[in-house]
Parts: sequence; structure tokens; C-alpha cells
Amino acid sequence: MSAPYPFTALVGQDDLRLALLLNAVSPAVGGVLVRGEKGTAKSTAVRALSALLPEVSVVCGCRFSCDPAALDPSCPDGPHEPGPGVRRPARMVELPVGASEDRLVGALDIERALAEGVKAFEPGLLASAHRGILYVDEVNLLHDHLVDLLLDAAAMGASYVEREGVSVRHQARFLLVGTMNPEEGELRPQLLDRFGLTVEVAASREPEQRVEVVRRRLAYDDDPSGFAARWAGEEAAVRQRIVAARELLPSVRLGDGALRQIAALCGAFDVDGMRADIVMARTATALAAWAGRTEVAAEDVRQAALLALPHRRRRNPFDAPGLDEDKLDQTLEEFSGDDDPDPEPDGPGGGGGEPAPDEGPQDGDTGGRPEAGKGGEPQAAGGAEQSAVRASEPFRTKVLSVPGLGDGVAGRRSRARTEHGRTTGARRPRGTLTKLHVAATVQAAAPHQRARGRTGSGLLLRRDDLRQAVREGHESNLVLFVVDASGSMAARQRMSAVKGAVLSLLLDAYQRRDKVGLVTFRGAAADVALPPTSSVDAAAARLESLPTGGRTPLAAGLLKAHDVLRIERLRDPARRALVVLVTDGRATGGPEPVALAGRAARLFASDGIASVVVDCESGPVRLGLAGQIAGELGGTAVTLDELRADSIAGLVKDVQRRAA
Repeated sequence: MSAPYPFTALVGQDDLRLALLLNAVSPAVGGVLVRGEKGTAKSTAVRALSALLPEVSVVCGCRFSCDPAALDPSCPDGPHEPGPGVRRPARMVELPVGASEDRLVGALDIERALAEGVKAFEPGLLASAHRGILYVDEVNLLHDHLVDLLLDAAAMGASYVEREGVSVRHQARFLLVGTMNPEEGELRPQLLDRFGLTVEVAASREPEQRVEVVRRRLAYDDDPSGFAARWAGEEAAVRQRIVAARELLPSVRLGDGALRQIAALCGAFDVDGMRADIVMARTATALAAWAGRTEVAAEDVRQAALLALPHRRRRNPFDAPGLDEDKLDQTLEEFSGDDDPDPEPDGPGGGGGEPAPDEGPQDGDTGGRPEAGKGGEPQAAGGAEQSAVRASEPFRTKVLSVPGLGDGVAGRRSRARTEHGRTTGARRPRGTLTKLHVAATVQAAAPHQRARGRTGSGLLLRRDDLRQAVREGHESNLVLFVVDASGSMAARQRMSAVKGAVLSLLLDAYQRRDKVGLVTFRGAAADVALPPTSSVDAAAARLESLPTGGRTPLAAGLLKAHDVLRIERLRDPARRALVVLVTDGRATGGPEPVALAGRAARLFASDGIASVVVDCESGPVRLGLAGQIAGELGGTAVTLDELRADSIAGLVKDVQRRAA
């Protein structure tokens, strides 16, 4: 096995290296989430850190890495006899994105537990990572329930496995490091908060620094052992500094002045809960120990804020990460005196979204039919491109789902057969039994008790009696937005409201863990503005800059969407799609535009693709063309107003108000 790339040989990435080292000094900081573009040494830095961690002493033969100086009385391999133990390097354990729950927390052999009364437990990755590093690459692609289990174990320092009355607990204290590319989707704010620190990394734009990165990487690839040997002195120095900082850490004093600064910063940046205060206090203390000081200084608090607060300020995936450093310095200065009173910090300035512009009287394209009093295609639809407009404020949308029962990735939109959810039936296990259906198992075993010689109370179980529980939960889907950006949408100045509606649906897709894609059509063609991705903020950015104008090639938009779904079905056949067509239903692009759009729509119906048409038509005279397209698609049509989750409640309130 080749030598790992030396930590001290990394070029730049000062914040990343500091965050990792602080967690090595004080694992109580809570781990690091590293966000950044591909190819920025995220994984290399984490793997290099493991070689710097001091060796650990473990009980000989213990699969759970128990510390001989602090034996775990609940260790499944225990009880252990006191002794000196053996020393080994700290481990770095990598959690694959496609790992199962059993692989993460361990697995009970339920068959042996029920049939033989033996509590056989196979440790998972949490046990292997105890007293080392647990590394999750692309943590944003990990299933939500696995992230929950992972972060709960990191917070409690222990892992619990309970199934069918059999319970196992073991210690699981590790340095948690997650890396992610934001372009592939965000973590939920609740999960972001569970990571102690976060770091944004990007490749340097300085030519000299990039040259040095390439030079060192080529030298390492040519001779890993020789390259590592050249950095051995620097590596040893950092390793000794980590040991010294760990020894100094209990002596570091966190004064009341520093605590007030921490509290003031968390209040000034409107951070929810108290976890940020605690993480900042631990980080500032680790910073002082790393610097060889026994007193936390203002610069420690400032650096701790830059590492611990940015990801806790995000309320939704469209919020930009980061801190206002001028505001940070102002708050620190205001609370710089140890004896200063504790004034109420200023909260962040409020801001509202730009209201949707009023509908104007201009005319757009006419679906092949001149409108009353008009003689042909209006100028707005003839080809002049309109500048992009701002989206109106997003709102909570009604639930749009795919009918039927799927088998896709666990999520929160459509019904599906999943490992988690309500029990709907039982079947014979295929492979390892994971979720026992007790009643079905008893029913299968009961008729055979006399033949098996069972005369007393209880049941004699055999492998053939065991039944796997069949569960139903929800899956995530691919939500493909097909947005009409033609002149008829822009001429009536509806695009602000339309973008607000699509933005609302994007936020709903984020909350339901969907993949999203964006197809737009205008002029003479359709474009894939965003291929299917888990990054809804990327879709929002494309939507915000979407220009409008020209005729309405509705058929081209539908055919482009059908092609996108065909390709995506080859990549991810289990993920079902939901097409959301946002249009007024007018078709003017190409020969026989209305008939061609109908034929394109029937392709979706013949493939059984679920669809919803968001009808953007407005005004006193409506042609109902969007409803006709919805019928051809085999889907349903909703207006912009009906898309709101509170539209029915709002209508009832309006009627009640008028009656009063």
C-alpha cells in the first residue's frame, strides 16, 4: 500500500487544514463539513490527517476498540479484564454513499437471536471508526435516515441497535468529516447544524500556487514513499503539536468576556438554538490550545465564528453561505470589554422579496388564433427578447405526487416500497432478514409445533418460519420543469409570478429530496437549462436569469423533455418522474403548432409519465388551452392560485369575510 499524501505538503487551503487540526485537538468540536468544487483536495486532506493522529491503545481482540484505561461496561465483546492493551494507529473509516443501515450501525443476526437465543452482533462502520476518523465523501448524497443515525451517534458518542427486543450498545466516538460538492445538492439546514464546523474550498486562481500543486502531485505520483519521506520532519512536528495541544486543552480558560462575545455573535447573526454557542466555545478553546495559550483571546472567537456560523445561517437552499465580516468585527468590538454591559445586539436587517409586477394590458402570442380586436401576431411575440425579471416571493405549494407505488430512493413525495415506513404485509426473506414481521412469523410456525415435538409453552422456530416485514413509505422523484418562456408569458408581465411559482416548487422539491431538471422553450427551439441534478439552488439560479420572448414552440419543449427523461431512465431506472409543464397552453412555433403539440403530449401519456400543467393563462377571456394539453398528457391542470397549499383555506376565509 502506497504512503498517503502528506498533510503538510498540501498547498493553500488554510481554513480546511485548520478546521481538521482543531477537530484532531478536540473531537468535541463536532466534526467538519467541507464544501467545494471538485478537484480541490478535499478527500486528500482528510486521508492525510489520519496519518497525523497519535496512536491509540486498545483492548487486545476487541472489535470495538475499547480503551484499556476506560473500559466500556456495555461493550458487546466484554466484559474486559483490566490490562495494558496494545497500541495501533488511529483508523480512518470511509462510509460509502450506497451503504445500508446495517453496514453503518452493525447487524444483529435476528435468525440466531430468535431461534437459538444467541445475541450475535456484527459490528458496523461506527464501531470501526471509534477513536478514529469517519469520513463520508459526498455526504449530501447519503440517504437522510443514514445521516440522522450518523449524526446522532456523533452527538451521543454511542451507537444503539435495537430490533425485535434485542438491544446492543457500544461506544462510537470519532472525528466526523463530510465532504460535498454543492452543485450536487444541499444538506437540510437541520443536518447542517449538526456539523461543528464548515469550510468552503475552491481551487486557487493564482498561477504560481497552481503550478506548485501540480509539481507536488506529480512528484508524489512518481514516488509516493520518497515524497512522503521528504515531508516526514514536518509531519512529525505537526503530530507533536497535536499531542501538546491535547495536553494543554484542559488548562485553557474561557473567560466571561469571550463567552459574551460568542453569545453576542450568535444573536447578531440570528442563529437558531444553542448548538452554535457551544461549538464556538469549544472551537475557540481548541484554537487557544493549538496556539499554545491558556487563555481564549478575541482572535480565537473571531476565527471560531468564521468556521462555526456560516452554515447555521442558511434557512433554505437559496441562501448564500458566508458571514458579513464587517458586522462580525463590529459586534466583537462592541463586546470587547470584560466588564461591558450586555446590550442587545442588532439583528440582521430584514428584507422582502420584490412584489410581482401587475399584469399589463399587452398582448402575447395567440396560440394560432388572433385575439379579439387584434389582427395577427403581436410584436412582443415576434422575436424581441425581454430582459429577465425577478421572481416573486415563494410560497408553500400543494403536494404534487406520482400515482402508484414505486421502488425508488427514499424521499418524501410519492408512495413507495421502502425499508422504513408503515408495515403493510409480510413475505419470505430474500437474503438477510432485516425487518422481522412477528405476527406473520408466529402464524407460519404455529401449525408445525406438534410435528416438531413442542409440548410446552413457547414456539419452536425454524429458518423457514421467518417472515420479512413489507413496508411502505415515500420515495423521491425526478421533477422535470418544462417552462414556457415565450412572448405570451412576458408580454403580460406574468413571468415574475411564474418564476415565483417554479421557485416555490423547487423549494418543495428540496424539502422532499427530489432531483430536479429544467427545460425551457421559446422562439424556435427548446433548451435543457439544467440537466437532472440534486442541486435545486442551481436550478433557482438558472431560473432567475431566464430570458423571455419570441414564439411558443410547445411541441419542441415537450419533445426535449421526453428526450431528457429517456436518458435519465437509463441512468436511474428506479426513480420515477413527474413533469411540471408551466405554460398558458398557446402553441405558435413551427408548422401546425397545435396539432404537433398534441402529438408530443400523447407520447408522455403512452409512456405513463405523471404530469401536471400549471396554467398561467389570465385575464377575463381564457381559451383553456392548458387544460387541453393536460388532457393530452394524461395529467391534471392547476392554476397559479390553485398551486398554493393554502388556496382552499384562503377561499373559505374570503367567503366568510364577505358573509360577515
